[in-house]
Amino acid sequence: MEKKRIAKVSRKTSETDINIEINLDGNGKYDINTGINFFNHMLESFSKHSLIDLNIKAIGDIKIDDHHTVEDVGILLGEGFLEAIDDKKGIKRMSHAMVPMDDSLAIVAVDISGRSYLKTDFSFNNDKIGDMTSDTITHFFESFASSGKVNLNISATGSNDHHKAEAIFKAFAKSLQDACKIEHDTIPSTKGTL
Repeated sequence: MEKKRIAKVSRKTSETDINIEINLDGNGKYDINTGINFFNHMLESFSKHSLIDLNIKAIGDIKIDDHHTVEDVGILLGEGFLEAIDDKKGIKRMSHAMVPMDDSLAIVAVDISGRSYLKTDFSFNNDKIGDMTSDTITHFFESFASSGKVNLNISATGSNDHHKAEAIFKAFAKSLQDACKIEHDTIPSTKGTL
């Protein structure tokens, strides 16, 4: 019987109270409420296009701003991913995806390497996209890469901030989905561990 790649993680601080359930072998079902509508939309898009089931409930100090909530969801989602992916036996490990969305094009490459690194090449025209602060998008991926121990390389072009952000999250979804695929029964590393 195959091991289920599922995790439940939670984190409570003076700034946020977050609970996340993740199923890497799901169908893209989601129930997400972060209190930040555009962030919900991005995470829902990620779940749908990665086929990773996500249940995220976040209460944060968004009366101040959205920084702590986005950061802590990124941290906890990375922790949940790391727990669910377990010893990484049999995974494809590395993948990439290119996703267009109207004027925008996003390219994301991922390596589930056990090493944390984020490289980005994109910017936004406006301080906000909907009710989400634009620069928190980079911070979300920093937090996920750090706690999930993955290498992410993300670039995007385009003139419309909404399209650019959504293309990034969809490319992230497709690349992570592919990298998580079980293809064999060994650890994909010459070191024998990831």
